[in-house]
Amino acid sequence: MTTHAIGTRDAWLTERQALLQAEKELTRRSDELARRRQQLPWVRIEKPYRFDTEAGPATLADLFQGRTQLLIYHFMYGPDYRAGCPSCSSIADSFNGVHVHLAHHDVTLMAVSRAPLEKLLAYRQRMDWSFPWASSAPSDFNADFNIWFSEAQQRAGQIEYNYRREEKFEWRPGQEGGGQEAEGKIAAMCGTDVATFQRERPGISAFVRDGGAVYHTYSAYARGLDALWGMYQWLDRAPKGRNEAGVWWRRRDEYDSPR
Repeated sequence: MTTHAIGTRDAWLTERQALLQAEKELTRRSDELARRRQQLPWVRIEKPYRFDTEAGPATLADLFQGRTQLLIYHFMYGPDYRAGCPSCSSIADSFNGVHVHLAHHDVTLMAVSRAPLEKLLAYRQRMDWSFPWASSAPSDFNADFNIWFSEAQQRAGQIEYNYRREEKFEWRPGQEGGGQEAEGKIAAMCGTDVATFQRERPGISAFVRDGGAVYHTYSAYARGLDALWGMYQWLDRAPKGRNEAGVWWRRRDEYDSPR
């Protein structure tokens, strides 16, 4: 028997209408935050970053593909990984349809990772994705945008991610469960260890081309990516919510069977 509150339709409607007011306020706050993002000062990119793409070597300006706006998803796929991060893969599952719409609205959506291009394209084919993906291996792009860190930084406690300094990484085996143990499970799904896995980080960065120059306009990391993680937006509206105990998700071709 359920332990959840049971009520009449009238009681439900009363509470739902009150919740609607809170949801409307959240929508207004979200609109205001979007305006504040767009009002951030632009920072001109002076460094000549290089990328490997399907069309050959490319500059950051080339990644725009002729458009004036560029959104980059920093996909966790390091050179030492045997497969892309399953969490990033879950987020990227929504890119296929979205990137086409954005392209017709003067915005290029592209994933960028440090793994060699041939690895990225093979994984993209496996996952049946179509969005553009570039390798940043030839440049310092990932390091400069705080989504890749060296082992020396990790050992010295010099990692600054999501606009704060992290505690020094503890070198110990990952175990099943939560916290670092959960990362151990995800690292194993990538075919690597926790320390190597943690040196790559997820994020999103936005850029604009104006007057022949490229500017960085916005970046977000960690929980700042929640709104892009489609399955969580649905779960937040499901009766039991996220209802999580550790890492439950897989790459979509790794579940035992469709339900």
